[in-house]
Amino acid sequence: MATGKKFHIKKNDMVQVIAGKEKGKTGKVMRVVLKRDRAIVEKLNMVKRHMRPSAQSRQGGIVDKEAPIHISNLMLICSKCTDPTRVGYRILEDGRKVRACKKCGEIIDE
Repeated sequence: MATGKKFHIKKNDMVQVIAGKEKGKTGKVMRVVLKRDRAIVEKLNMVKRHMRPSAQSRQGGIVDKEAPIHISNLMLICSKCTDPTRVGYRILEDGRKVRACKKCGEIIDE
């Protein structure tokens, strides 16, 4: 069931953390959790989890994994100007709504 939420950040975007213990670090978004308004960023916000041995992981123990970061603490990095930027929206001639960089005006979605 779709929640109807749309965020300025999508899977595979490069983002910079603008608040919290990982402030200033950049990474690639692996997954967006719509229900909790959070995103999981590769190699950021690492936490330790105690895992029981299972079919997927034969050996249990303490495992490092990424924890979700709230969407409001992430800022998209524009691929053209390589700066963290706000996201604007633009409607193209064919009727598609796409994300655009507020600094350089470059379309991000394509």
